[in-house]
Amino acid sequence: MSRQVVLVHGLWYGPMSMSLLALRLERLGLECHRFGYPTLSRSVKANAQALYRFVRELETDQIDFVGHSLGGLVIMHLFDRFDDLPPGRIVLLGSPVRGSSVASRMVEIKAARPLIGEARSGLERSFYRTPQGRETGIIAGTSGVGLGRVIENLEKPHDGTIAVSETLLDDATDTLHLPVSHTGLVLAGPVAEAIASFLHHGHFALDP
Repeated sequence: MSRQVVLVHGLWYGPMSMSLLALRLERLGLECHRFGYPTLSRSVKANAQALYRFVRELETDQIDFVGHSLGGLVIMHLFDRFDDLPPGRIVLLGSPVRGSSVASRMVEIKAARPLIGEARSGLERSFYRTPQGRETGIIAGTSGVGLGRVIENLEKPHDGTIAVSETLLDDATDTLHLPVSHTGLVLAGPVAEAIASFLHHGHFALDP
């Protein structure tokens, strides 16, 4: 049975930002593909459509998704619109499924709006439940280090950009909080190990 993982990057990033994570996951037995998309010039819904086309070209029996920040919203919109993809699991890394107070504040500041661009469309819809039939794990950072603190008084705990409360889904299969920053969610080794555990077994920590 073939199985593949699609990694979806966040705002201001590109597929290269997922390279280290992909390398670590492949060492842990997972075949990875990095999906790239324009984070500023195209809406979240349009990027979800592009992601659909991308994954439809993969010949696989099972497909898992890992999304960082805005990438997680693209994944959520993907499953909000399409239900004909192979089975698999989802891991969201610091994705503001309930909205981002930092992004909302930036939209209010005229000079900062270009830094959000069409990604602001991701603020138009909040998600409270996981995609139907998809085991979904959530990893949130708690280091509190990031530029988001300058823009908005984030609710604690947070990763410096996204508050933990903004990442929650009511029926998540498993959740994990780690002392890493928003960027650290794709760079820290323990995050990769946790992702691999969830994709292989459906939970973040293996039983002793």
